[in-house]
Amino acid sequence: LEFRRVLFRSRGIPVGMHTPTEVKAAVTGSGRADKAQVTTMVTKLLRLDTRPTPADAADALALAMCHGWQAPMRAKLAAAL
Repeated sequence: LEFRRVLFRSRGIPVGMHTPTEVKAAVTGSGRADKAQVTTMVTKLLRLDTRPTPADAADALALAMCHGWQAPMRAKLAAAL
């Protein structure tokens, strides 16, 4: 994992890291949510007609949503420090 982070950064590709608890909390409001709850909220928040399949697709969408919501805040915090 560290190798990939270094590789991406060396090529100017921004890298974000989020824990599973962060992602679950961002999407469902609870860091203890299970896969079904995450999938349900991703479906609702993105106004999808059907649940994303496979389940990993919902996880990927949840991660992208979490990053999209948190990245601006983290950037402002880093600039302030």
